[in-house]
Amino acid sequence: MTEFEEDLPHNGLMDVIASGVGVPVEALRLLLTILAGYPVAAFYQKFLAVIADKTVHHMFFAGCGAGLCYFNYGRDTYHSLIAILTTYFLVLLLRKKTQIFLAINFIFHMSYLLLGYFYTSSNDYDILWTMPHCILVLRMIGYGFDITDGLKEESELSKDQKETALKEPPSLLELLAFSYFPSGFLVGPQFPFRRYKAFVDGQFRQHEGNVEAGVRRFGAGAFYLIVCQVGLRYLPDSYFLTPEFAQVSFVKRIYFLGFWAKFSLYKYISCWLLTEGALICIGLTYKGEDKNGQPDWSGCSNVKLKLLETGNTMEHYVQSFNVNTNQWVGQYIYKRLKFLNNRTISYGAALGFLAIWHGYHSGYYMTFLMEYMVVSTEKQITRFYTKVVLPQWGHILNNSDIYKLLYFITLKSYNVVYMGWCLTAFVFLKYERWIVVYGAVNYYGFTFLVLWAAFYHTYNHFFRSSSRKLAGEDQKLQDNNTDKLVEEKKPEDKKSE
Repeated sequence: MTEFEEDLPHNGLMDVIASGVGVPVEALRLLLTILAGYPVAAFYQKFLAVIADKTVHHMFFAGCGAGLCYFNYGRDTYHSLIAILTTYFLVLLLRKKTQIFLAINFIFHMSYLLLGYFYTSSNDYDILWTMPHCILVLRMIGYGFDITDGLKEESELSKDQKETALKEPPSLLELLAFSYFPSGFLVGPQFPFRRYKAFVDGQFRQHEGNVEAGVRRFGAGAFYLIVCQVGLRYLPDSYFLTPEFAQVSFVKRIYFLGFWAKFSLYKYISCWLLTEGALICIGLTYKGEDKNGQPDWSGCSNVKLKLLETGNTMEHYVQSFNVNTNQWVGQYIYKRLKFLNNRTISYGAALGFLAIWHGYHSGYYMTFLMEYMVVSTEKQITRFYTKVVLPQWGHILNNSDIYKLLYFITLKSYNVVYMGWCLTAFVFLKYERWIVVYGAVNYYGFTFLVLWAAFYHTYNHFFRSSSRKLAGEDQKLQDNNTDKLVEEKKPEDKKSE
C-alpha cells in the first residue's frame, strides 16, 4: 500500500468494492464522484435553491466539491487550493496590470501542471490529482482573461468576451465555489464564472424540464458506459500489443482496431454524459430556447451524440468530441492570438497548447499532428470529389444505386478503420507502445496519407488547367482548418469552454 493510498479515507472498503466489481479503485472513486452529482443536485434543489443568502450557496458548492476532491485524492487536494489561491491573490495585486497578470497567471498554472505530470506520469492514463487539475488550469486561465476583459470598454470586446467579462472580481468564497463546483471540477466541462453567478442568482430557475433532460443524459451515459465495458472486455488494450493480434488477417486487424477505438472513446463519452446529466439536474446548463420555443439545457454539453454516431469522417469526430474544451481553446487561445495576423500560426499554437496541456507523452503530440493532417486531407478529397469527379461522372454516379451503396459502405468503413489509427497514439501514449500497434497494422494510416498527397499534387502539376480552381481553393485550406475549432462548432453550441 502506497503513502497516497494510506492517506485516502475508507481505502480498505473501497479496495474491497473495487476488487469485487473488477475495476481499479481509482476508477471506482472517479465514477462514484461523478454519480454523487445527482444527490447533490437533488439536495440543493429541494433545500437550498430558494435561500436568499447567496453565501449559503457558495459554501455548499465549495464544501461539496472540496470534499469530493479529497475523497479522490486525499492530501493532494492541496494542489488545487494552491492554484485557486494563487489566482485570487494575483487578481488582487495585478489585475490592472493586464499583460503582467495574464502572463504570470498563465505561466504559473501551466508550469505547475507540467511539473505535476513530470513527477506523476506513467505509461498509462493516470487517475491522479493531475486529472482534475488540468480542468482547473483551463478554468483559472479563462477566469483570468475574463477578469481583464472586464476592465475594457464594451466596444472593445468581442461577442464572446461580452458574455464572459467580469466587471468586478468575485470573493474568495465565490471563486472556491466556482472552482470546486460538483460535477464540474473533476472531468469538466468548462463554463465561465458568469454562468455560475447567473445560476446562483436564480436566473435559470424559472425554466422547466431540466430534471427530465438530466435523466435522459444519465441514461445515455449509463448505456455508453455499459457498451464500453463490454466492448473492452472482448478487445482490451493489451491485446493489440500481442503477437496474436499481428498474426490475424490485415482486414480483421484494422477493423478490430477501429471497433476498439470506438469502445475506448465511449469511456470518455460516458463520463461526460453522466457529468452533464448531473449539471442539467441542478439547473446550471440553461442555454436559451430551442427552435420549438422550449428550454434548451445543452449549455454545458461536451459531446454531440448524433453527429458522433452518424458522421463519416475524422472531422466529424473533431466537431462532436470534447466540444467544450475545443471551444475554450478557440475562445481563449486561438482568438487571443489574432494580433499575429496569421490564422495558420494561431491554429498551430492552439493545437500545440492542447498537446502540451495533455502532458509529455509522445502519443498526445502524434494524435494532434494526425488530426491536422487527416482533416486537411479530408478537405482536399472532398474538394477533388466535388470539383473534378462529380462534374465529369456525376450524372452516372448519382443515378446508380450500386454506387450509392458502395459510397455508404466506403465512408462507414473509413470512419471505423481510421478512427482506430488516429486514437492509437492517444491511448497507448508511449512511443514504444503505439509504434508497436502501428507496425502491427502495417502503418496503413501513414500509407494512405502519403499516397493521397502524391496523387493530389501530381494531378495538380500535370493538369493545371483543369485543376486551377482546386489549386486556388487549396490556398484557403489552412485558413479553413484554423477556424475548425471555433466556427464549425458554433451553429449548435455557443457554450463557453
